[in-house]
Parts: sequence; C-alpha cells; structure tokens
Amino acid sequence: MNQYINNEIESLENINQSYDKNQTDNNKDDIARIKELVNILNEASKAYYQEGREIMSNLAFDEMYDELEALEKKTGIVLSNSPTVNVGYEVLSELPKEKHSEPMLSLNKTKSVDELADFLGDKKGVLSWKLDGLTVVLTYDEGKLVKAVTRGTGEVGEVITENAKKFKNIPLNIKYKGKLIVRGEAIIKYSDFEKINDSIGDEKEKYKNPRNLCSGSVRQLDSRITADRNVNFYAFTLVHVDEDMHNSVKYQMEWLEKQGFDAVENYIVTGEDIAERVEFFSEKIKTYDLPSDGLVLMYDDIEYGLSLGRTAKFPRNGLAFKWRDEIKETTLLDIEWSASRTGLINPVAIFESVELEGTTVSRASIHNVSIAENLMLGIGDTIEVYKANMIIPQIASNLTKSGLKNVPETCPVCGGKTVIKEDNGFKFLYCINEECPAKQINRFSNFVSRGAMDIRGISKETLEKFIDNGYIKKLGDIYRLNNYREQIISDKGFGEKSLENFVTSAEAARNREDYRVLAGLGITGVGLTNARMITAGVTEKLDDYPGLKAEDFIKVDGVGPVIAEAIEMYFNKEKNKDEFYDLLKEVNVIYSNAEAVVGIEPGERTTFEAGTMSLVGMTDGETTISAAENMIKGKTFVVTGSLNHFENRDALKDYIFKMGGKVTGSVSKKTDYLINNDNMSMSSKNKKAKELEIPIITEEEFINMAKYK
Repeated sequence: MNQYINNEIESLENINQSYDKNQTDNNKDDIARIKELVNILNEASKAYYQEGREIMSNLAFDEMYDELEALEKKTGIVLSNSPTVNVGYEVLSELPKEKHSEPMLSLNKTKSVDELADFLGDKKGVLSWKLDGLTVVLTYDEGKLVKAVTRGTGEVGEVITENAKKFKNIPLNIKYKGKLIVRGEAIIKYSDFEKINDSIGDEKEKYKNPRNLCSGSVRQLDSRITADRNVNFYAFTLVHVDEDMHNSVKYQMEWLEKQGFDAVENYIVTGEDIAERVEFFSEKIKTYDLPSDGLVLMYDDIEYGLSLGRTAKFPRNGLAFKWRDEIKETTLLDIEWSASRTGLINPVAIFESVELEGTTVSRASIHNVSIAENLMLGIGDTIEVYKANMIIPQIASNLTKSGLKNVPETCPVCGGKTVIKEDNGFKFLYCINEECPAKQINRFSNFVSRGAMDIRGISKETLEKFIDNGYIKKLGDIYRLNNYREQIISDKGFGEKSLENFVTSAEAARNREDYRVLAGLGITGVGLTNARMITAGVTEKLDDYPGLKAEDFIKVDGVGPVIAEAIEMYFNKEKNKDEFYDLLKEVNVIYSNAEAVVGIEPGERTTFEAGTMSLVGMTDGETTISAAENMIKGKTFVVTGSLNHFENRDALKDYIFKMGGKVTGSVSKKTDYLINNDNMSMSSKNKKAKELEIPIITEEEFINMAKYK
C-alpha cells in the first residue's frame, strides 16, 4: 500500500473531518475521490475478511462507504472494483471452490426506523436478527446433508461439507426427502467465545471477536478444529424447496424449524408497530448470546418481494438495519503497549470510563502504530469512543490531537530493543529479543501441540505460569515437573490432581517418533510434514543432526535450501544444541524409518545417556500394511484441499508414509501425484501440477490405487 493509504487512515478514523463533502462540485475532484475511496475500502475489507485484522473502525468504514455511494449517485460513475457493486473478496484457502446457483447479494442498509416503516408501507414484514458470523448454504437431498458452501465472493464459495457436519446444532438428516437448499449464518456464541479465550493464557493472543474466530473455524482444513469451537448454524433463508410455502417468509421459517433447524429469531411486523419491535431487539442485544450487527427486514409476501427485482448489488425485497452507534466523549489517560508471543506490540487506549450500550468501558484496541499516529493520540486528549455493532469498543475520533509521543523503544515485557516494521503500508511495533518471555510461550506451545509431541492437557496459560515461575526453562523440563511438585500444587488454581494429569500425559509422550521430536524443536519451516520427509530421507540418527550441514538435508526430496539452512543454523547455536541433547535424555525416540538409519537394525534398542531410543523399523506389522502389494511405495504425493474419507490431511499423509510413499508440501518435477478432490481448483498447486503434467487424482482414486479399505 502506498503512502497515500497511510495518510488516508487519519480521515477514516476521524470520520473524514478533513474532507468537505460540500466542496466536490468539480467533477474531476469527484472522480479522484471515488478512486481514493474505492482503494481504501477495498484494502480495509481485504484486511478484515481475508487476513483477520482491522485497519479502521466500523464507524469510519460506514462513513466512507456512504460517501462513496453519494458520489457515485451524484456523478453516475461506478468503478468495476467498487465495494458498492462487489459483494466480497475471493478467499485464499485451499478448500474446493463452487459457484452458487445464483449470486448471494447484500441487502441495502439503513439506520433509520422511519425508513424501515416507509419500506413496508401497508405490507407485512418479517423482522429478524442480522447475525454476525459466516454465511453458509446447505443442500439436502433425500433427507441427508450432502453439501455445504460458504458465501465466499457471493458468486463462488468454498465447499466445507465435512466441517458443517461438525456444527453443534445442524441436522444431518431431515424429514423432508426432496431437494432442499437453505441459507443461514454459522456463528460462535459469546459464551463459547469467552470460554475459548479464557483457555488462552496470553491476554494479547486472545481472539478479537466471535466473527473472526468463527470464520477461521468454519474454513479449517481439519474438521476436528471446527468441532472443538462449538459452531452453531441459524437458518434465515429458504432458497429452494418443492413444497407449498404459502407465499410467506414467516411460514418458511416455521417450516424449517419443524425440519430440525434453528431459525433466526423473527417476528411479523407492520409499519405501525415496527419501531416497538426494533426497541425490543435493541434491548435484547445487550445480553444476547449470539453476535449480531443489526436486523433484517423482509417482505413476508414472497412473490411481491421478488416482483420488485434487484439492483446490481441489492435485492429489493429486504432491508438491513444497522444500530446507531452511541458515541461518548472521554479523556485518554494512557496508551498501553501489549506484547504478544509473536513479538508484535500493539497499542491499547486507556481512557476515563464511560457508559456505552449499557456497559462500562475504559479500553479500546488501536490495532497498530499507524492508526495511533494518524489519530494523533496524546495523553490527555479528548476522544470520542463508541461500540462497533454495540459490542467492540473503538475510537471514533480525536478532538484535540496533541500527537503520538514516546512509542516505546524497549519491550514492556523484557526491556529488549523494539523496531517499527512496515507491512502493506502500515507500521507495526516489534520486540526483536528472541529470548523475550512473551515469545517463549509460543515455542513451548508448539512443542506440546498435536503437530509435534502431542502432550495433552496443558494450556498456554499453564505453560506461561510454569515459565514465569522458572519451572520450565528448556524443553526437557516439561518431563521434569515433578521436581517442583510442592511449589506447583501450592499455586492458586493448580492442584495436585491437575499436576498429576499433566505428568501422566507427559509420561505417555516420552515415546514419540523421530519426526515428532524434530517438529517439536520449532525450527522455522519444519512442521510435521517436512519433519517426516527429513527423518525419512536422512540416514543419520537424530542425535547426529547437530553435526550435519545444509547439503545433507537438501538431498532429501522436497527439502529446499531455505529449510536446510534453517536446520543447520538452528543446530549451530550452542544453546539449541544443549537443549536438544537434554531433551533426548527424556524421550524414547521411535525411528520411523529405521531401515535407512546408518548402523541401526530394525528392532534394535540403544541408549542415549540417561534415556533410551526405541528403533522401530518397517518390519513392524502395523507399519508395513502390505506396502509391496500396492502402487504407493516409492511414490511422492502432495495433498491439498478438503477430504471426504480420511479424517483429515494428516491421516492421509500418515497412511501414505505407512504404505512406503512420501509426502511433500509443494509440487515439483519429483512429484508423482497431486491428491485434490477439486480438479478444477485454481490453487497454485493445481496450476503447477497441470503445468508439469503431473496427474491430479481424487481421494477415491488414491484409495483404489492403494487398495485401501
């Protein structure tokens, strides 16, 4: 993003005070402003929807959007990439894509109850929540859920069928046996959102809001994560059904509930009583457990609504109502700089407490250094604050603008040096001390995770506490917590049973495959998949790795110079080497490819000082699975996209390895097959495979090839 975007953030956050809409008589200036607004709004939408970050407040976005609409109406000029005609951004994940049978358009919006009444006229309407999650379209055939697709761009969505089956309240089977298509919102309740955040020890690492968490949960490639997040589905539109719906939206909602769906809360309204019902919703939202950013009003008469047609972006049968933001003046008391385990240090505004939407607020995230600078935030300034969608405290504007001073040159956690880095034109503050305690939690969290040593039952909060108290200083200490038994059980909130559970879990994790141990070290680029390739291809024992060079790792198929050099650099550091050898004293390393390891016979057991290494080769019955009798052995695969038969991609990769095959993370000339259920995907892996004329096979084709049952 260029410097212009940076400068524009000030106008975004200050409700465009520097731009006088009444001074745009010159058509040339209007066109230039339209281009500027389109650029800014598209960048903001991309950051929010694709990258899960915020570069401006909702209030500022709405003001800019309204200004753009007014200028487009005035000039008659609408750019092809204008957010007023484009529904959304193309998603970036590797989930299969599918085109919707008809475009999913947004509703026009208003903040005026009178406009809602005017919209209805003498017609009846259905007023319901506008839930703030991820829109999903479900298809049922013969009474069974057969497909689930996200909204995506509005024209093309992502297929998330297996994830949708893990939604907590979704019916997998319904009474109706014809074809049914229903649209609804996938959401995570505030109560579940808070529980998930409570399990995260680092305040700075907690999720920002339920919508972002839900979007990430629904679009996971591992459906287990979706199941763990307690995602719910609330139906709001019946797209297709071969039944008489009595020409009534209200009847549709009631019919869907009889099929087992939870429908959004909805009521019949008229122009005379709609204000009263809006007031009912505005009171209820203060304690409502479902995230909502407004209301939706639809004509109950379906045929009448459809007869009105639609604009390029908006159908005319409905209208969205957004809450008017309650804005209060207050005084900025401080800017708190909060460090995260990634090294990012975010500014947080601390201000005199004010009552907003029925609650007391005194803090608001500023998101990054650029926003703080453009707001010209200084201690003692008079600022205006509000709750975005009546939920999230944000700064609307700064009335006095004394200027940002004293961006910390040292980390608030470790006192180490900080640097400002630019990313897409925005400034972010980072701690560059690799030994910063705020960063250490990430390394230990990786070690105990499912993608490494898989030590169950220890939260990030607990790890952080153990690190702060000095019980854990290096990876091997996780297996020696019994040495601090008395101190730990005396800690508030951590009793003897909790310690015993964790110690038992750690003991069970002493026996782990070589690739899990390698992945647990946290070497850049060496996750579970790459670790499996490396340990399968390197003939030296794991404890010999510190003596190897980058060229020893490059010879492994699928390992490039960047990863190879990262491994060598990691083991070149004496501190890392000492920690690694200390860890090997505590774990029993299972060699997954003992046939290839120099000097090792399958089944042989050796010792490494105080610990033992169990060497399990391919002679083990469970790991051979008739590898010689299939077409998998010796072949190299790349796996991408969602799966229908295997639980997740790791399960498929495990199977390939057990059958004697290899799995790499990227497509190259050495790849034999790309496994992807979506042959028409425009993903980079598909494009590369087609370019190199590498066969793209489905999961079922792979199963037939492997004779898998």
